[in-house]
Amino acid sequence: MGLIDWAVAAQTLAGERESGDRYWVKVCASQARVAVLDGVGHGSEAALAAQSALATLKKFEGESPITLFQRCHEQLRSTRGVVMSLASFCASDNTMTWLGIGNIEGVLFHRQHHVLPGQETLLQRPGVLGDNLPRLSASVIQVSAGDILIFATDGIRAGFSDNTNLNDAAQQIADRILDQYGKGTDDALVLVARYLDGKADDTIR
Repeated sequence: MGLIDWAVAAQTLAGERESGDRYWVKVCASQARVAVLDGVGHGSEAALAAQSALATLKKFEGESPITLFQRCHEQLRSTRGVVMSLASFCASDNTMTWLGIGNIEGVLFHRQHHVLPGQETLLQRPGVLGDNLPRLSASVIQVSAGDILIFATDGIRAGFSDNTNLNDAAQQIADRILDQYGKGTDDALVLVARYLDGKADDTIR
């Protein structure tokens, strides 16, 4: 088991052969990073932009979250561009650093009842990587074992985090959200990541 337990549920827009909604996960003993990307529009050009961003994330995976956004922005100038939300978990101090450009929603649930607020929402800054990069600023949040992060693209209706059962498996949560909140008029993707206790094998999934 790694630093996080994670799952994805996704659906391509009917009639399209490729989805512009993609995800990236890298997990090791001391750190875990997850990102969800959405190429502007849909179809093959959106998928091409998202795939280019994924390749950039993998190439520069060890760099800071803000630098990763800057790298993607430069790489995507000749494409439609993407919107992206990214989170980086750190086991050494039990923190999560996250930021988002565009309309990919992010919600963090704190499992411990004494932590207030019990639910935190990612600040979504307007912009498109490859076209319009706003001023970048990441937020750092304290996390503990059992906390759950959810990222969802705009193919998922608002309110998707309502009635989330923190005891459910990550895949159950992702599947329920896609089933109940998927719009059906766009590509859709949900990524769920549960933070564990840091006692992880040094593996990459």
